[in-house]
Amino acid sequence: MKKIKKAIFGRLKNGEQVFEYIMKNKNNFTVKILNYGGIIREILAPDKDGNFENIVLGFDNIEDYEEKSPYFGCIVGRIAGRISNAKFKIDNQEYTLSKNDGNNNIHGGYKSFSKVIWDTKEIITEDSIGVRMRYLSEDKEEGFPGNMNTQVVYMLNDNDELTIKYEAVSDKKTIINLTNHTYFNLSGDLKENILNHNLIIDANKVIYVDEKIIPTGKIENVSNSVFDFTKSKKIGKDIKNLEKQLINCGGYDHPLIFNESNKFKIKLEDKKSGRCMYIDTDQPVVVVYTSNQMGKDLKLIGGKVSEKNLGVCLETQDYPDAINQNKFPTKIYNANEVYQTYTRYKFCVE
Repeated sequence: MKKIKKAIFGRLKNGEQVFEYIMKNKNNFTVKILNYGGIIREILAPDKDGNFENIVLGFDNIEDYEEKSPYFGCIVGRIAGRISNAKFKIDNQEYTLSKNDGNNNIHGGYKSFSKVIWDTKEIITEDSIGVRMRYLSEDKEEGFPGNMNTQVVYMLNDNDELTIKYEAVSDKKTIINLTNHTYFNLSGDLKENILNHNLIIDANKVIYVDEKIIPTGKIENVSNSVFDFTKSKKIGKDIKNLEKQLINCGGYDHPLIFNESNKFKIKLEDKKSGRCMYIDTDQPVVVVYTSNQMGKDLKLIGGKVSEKNLGVCLETQDYPDAINQNKFPTKIYNANEVYQTYTRYKFCVE
């Protein structure tokens, strides 16, 4: 029997209460989500022997999320990734953003969608359970134009599918690019890093980045390169290759452009546990990030200590920094024009 439970998780420094929504389907597949940042805190999934273990990175307490989190599991916005030089123009008007990543803006700035309390309501339908989360980002918040109403809906069904639907609308011309920043590790309870995970991405092209992980505008074919995941390949197979792009980022932190096809976009698999995950989306790009900068100073769920390459983020989104990139398709949303997108995760055992 599917069910959803609401529990107190803690309080922020400003006194605001944080709640956790625990969603469990008829198979006991469980997803835990916070109303702070819309964070996917835990996903309990079975392995080939039926053992349920956590397959994402997260914390046991709100203090670490507020002070130390490298965007664990959160909704990212208003813009995913980096905005070069923390500024952009619309109709010749320049907008200056918060510089929270050197000279650039990353993941929406200091007060980003990942660091606010969302107005959250439970949803129960005949075949799914979930939460609807809403947030009003006011005009000039972190420098972005327009009062923007955002809604993110997480829905879990009895086929062990988690769907995230994003919707936003602003009262001024603006840019929007939302994603979720969950770090996956299918080994279960973080028993191993993700270098032995097998990954398939239906993408023939990769976007190169510079030393600041800003797109250079250069788009290359992935064939015969370290970025070729068109066939199943271990994440760690090429990650230590002396390819300049990997050296720039300390591993993978690159946008890959999906092919136009009707099949699944991504498959992640851990053969030892038997767990696998398929991803489908209507977004054109995925940023593959192999937690290259994560140090050993984070204490994770279950008392595990963080380390490099402990999780992989698969951030489905629009082209990064598109507003400042002449070679990328740029989407500027007019006042009252609705932004809508989805990403679906199918969890299974093979």
